[in-house]
Amino acid sequence: MDFPMILLRLADWFLYQFLANSCYRAAMKVKNNGFFFKNQSIRSSSSNQFPLHPNITKCNLYGRKSQTIVCDINGTLLRTHSFFPYFMLVAFEGGSILRALLLLISYPFLCILDYELKMRVMVFITFCGLRLKDMDSVSRAVLPKFYLENMNFQAFEVLDSAGCKVVITSVPRVMVEGFLKEYLSVDHVKGTELHTLGHYFTGLISTSGLLVKHRALKEFFGEKRPDIGIGTSSLHDHLLISLCKESYVISKEESKSNQISVMPRDKYPKPLVFHDGRLAFLPTPLATLSMFIWLPVGILLAIFRILVGICLPYKVAVFLAMLTGVNLKLKGSAPQKSENGKGVLYVCTHRTLLDPVFLSNSLCKPLTAVTYSLSKMSEIMAPIKTVRLTRDRKQDGETMQKLLSEGDLVVCPEGTTCREPYLLRFSSLFAELADEIVPVAMNTNVTMFYGTTASGFKCLDPIFFLMNPRPSYDVQILGKLPKELTCAGGKSSHEVANYIQRKLGHALGFECTTLTRRDKYLMLAGNEGVVEEKKKKS
Repeated sequence: MDFPMILLRLADWFLYQFLANSCYRAAMKVKNNGFFFKNQSIRSSSSNQFPLHPNITKCNLYGRKSQTIVCDINGTLLRTHSFFPYFMLVAFEGGSILRALLLLISYPFLCILDYELKMRVMVFITFCGLRLKDMDSVSRAVLPKFYLENMNFQAFEVLDSAGCKVVITSVPRVMVEGFLKEYLSVDHVKGTELHTLGHYFTGLISTSGLLVKHRALKEFFGEKRPDIGIGTSSLHDHLLISLCKESYVISKEESKSNQISVMPRDKYPKPLVFHDGRLAFLPTPLATLSMFIWLPVGILLAIFRILVGICLPYKVAVFLAMLTGVNLKLKGSAPQKSENGKGVLYVCTHRTLLDPVFLSNSLCKPLTAVTYSLSKMSEIMAPIKTVRLTRDRKQDGETMQKLLSEGDLVVCPEGTTCREPYLLRFSSLFAELADEIVPVAMNTNVTMFYGTTASGFKCLDPIFFLMNPRPSYDVQILGKLPKELTCAGGKSSHEVANYIQRKLGHALGFECTTLTRRDKYLMLAGNEGVVEEKKKKS
């Protein structure tokens, strides 16, 4: 009789431990990942009726400069509630297109994992084998643009009102610290630490594990309680902000529907003039899937557009390009032929390497473009004549004088491209060379890929621009500059350059700056943008 009883007890233990517990864990996992929508909506509606913490709109912003604020960046400072797009940016821009594809393929499996395991998987795919300097480049030149565009303005105002700012987040610290300290003036950032080996990430989280926010707050502040805490309605955020003297929440529904929470560009804490990377959109899972579906079509379309521009007459090339989705707008007309027999000097804003090409197609006439550096591939693909300058002022002046005696010339005095609505400082060399000067305001718009880069392969810039489904170019010919406003009329070359910069800025609605090529490359690439014999940069 004892033996059957032992068997019954073993069977009972087995059923409880392996079946009941397993089913319970599976049910809780499904529940936590959003499959019980009906029950969740009931719980969320009841929590909205009886909120534990007041809404962020109730927070008084005055008299906070002596106080300390604590918050998270994910879901609080950012309006997006998934950090997947920012992992995708690191994977694509810092890693490779194959790494980005692997991360996208993993997304359906990530949806059924709990938060900690999901974060560990995303960290491993994104960071395994990634160089530290590549992550540093992405955090400095790529991520700030997307963070600013998705910033919750109400949360930022509360953060900015406090004297001491502390951000505690479970996302990797290396992905957010640079932006938070440089753009938002955050004093301390506590985040999940990643394991490294030499100059590479291993893809593993450090031995301290995934950061638990309320525990990190206790470790950082000790017995002292911070003055203000803001977070979402999630359990982890409730545990965090409950340890603060005052606490406020941002509901998911409000941040999605309230357009006032979007931060306008003129309210950015620091102007966003330069940024790098190829992606022009926030790579959410659906948007990234659309990009990968479009990619083979875009490559073929870019090749076709390039061949059309090289091989066919201007009017036919423009017509076929517009049929494929290229949007070319022309305002103004070419000036009359110069009386002194010299060519006209077109002074353009610099948006991509294709500026002179689109100007030539708009005018339906051949032009010569001068560049400081251009890859061999770009020279081969260019349907117009290109001439390299040496950065020796005297020699470059002589070269441009000779080219003007042969025909019309295009120059971009900014010296490098800028994506945002700003104009960089104009070099004054062009003003010393010609009296027939025509300012041309050029602007572009893309939806998928940027056609410029500071640290990537410059030879691919035209291809990436033409891979966009509907790339657009706006060309405004502002008319010939009056003689009295040129050097021949008594103006200095610097006065002429500054006047044309202001004139073009006004036409485009852009802000004029004194920033230069050197400033751009120091920020985006960590160098001064000097062209070496074997490294071509523009």
